[in-house]
Amino acid sequence: MNRVTLNNDVSLSRLVYGMWRIGDDADTSPAHVQAKIEACLAQGITTMDQADIYGAYTAEGIMGAALRASPGLRDRIEIVTKCDIIAPIGKYADAACKHYDTSGDHIRASVDNSLRDMGTDRIDLLLIHRPDPLMDPDDTGAALDALVASGKVRAVGVSNFRPWDVELLQASMQTKLATNQIEISLAAPAPFTNGDLAFHQRRRDPVMAWSPLGGGSLMTGHGPVAAELDALAAEFGVDRAAVAVAFLLRHPATIMPVLGTNSLARIARIADAGTVGLDRVQWFRLYQAALGQEVP
Repeated sequence: MNRVTLNNDVSLSRLVYGMWRIGDDADTSPAHVQAKIEACLAQGITTMDQADIYGAYTAEGIMGAALRASPGLRDRIEIVTKCDIIAPIGKYADAACKHYDTSGDHIRASVDNSLRDMGTDRIDLLLIHRPDPLMDPDDTGAALDALVASGKVRAVGVSNFRPWDVELLQASMQTKLATNQIEISLAAPAPFTNGDLAFHQRRRDPVMAWSPLGGGSLMTGHGPVAAELDALAAEFGVDRAAVAVAFLLRHPATIMPVLGTNSLARIARIADAGTVGLDRVQWFRLYQAALGQEVP
């Protein structure tokens, strides 16, 4: 499995296991969660993607129980987590409305809560989950810098930020923002041309891709994209998911797909995408199908 270097201290596996559905599984026992992580590790997938809000603020604790039950497992993986969304569910059930909080106080408290819930002394990559219209970049930036200096967090980045959001926060920081996790897939191809990928390529930032299978729609859908996926899947001897992920891996922006499933069988096939070497024409066949028209 190829790896992506974020800084002198942190590298991640090119493919990332997303844990947003971990709390939805019928079996959330430490043994079953450990089995999922081990299935990832068997393929060289060492990076686990979390967020405080996942599972109505329970997913980090579910993962933490598995790490506590298996001494040594934490040191074999990298943990990505996110903060700043406050939704009226779980521990924030009394919140008057869903909102964002990028204040230094909230970020520091969120990190401490995540460390406690996951039973670890460090977060390998912390992301600000959503752009906050009320963000004070000096306050937010200082909090992120201090967390890196403290060793609680080894790298920081953002999620769902547009280029101007990144520039605003970065201007108030000493630590380089390491990545941006955005929605990008054959079902959401806008970043290929709207400037998002180009911005991060210029900065030499890897980009994490959430929902690379379009929330499952690319696996079950019909139409031109499905037809191209099926044709290429047959050609390479894989399933649709592998081709859809290979489409992202083929791009020179160093896209890191984040794939989430509770099925051990599907987890075991995540790395199949690395066996699919799309040439330029095959890539454009998929891209044109996603656009619904021939490229200009």
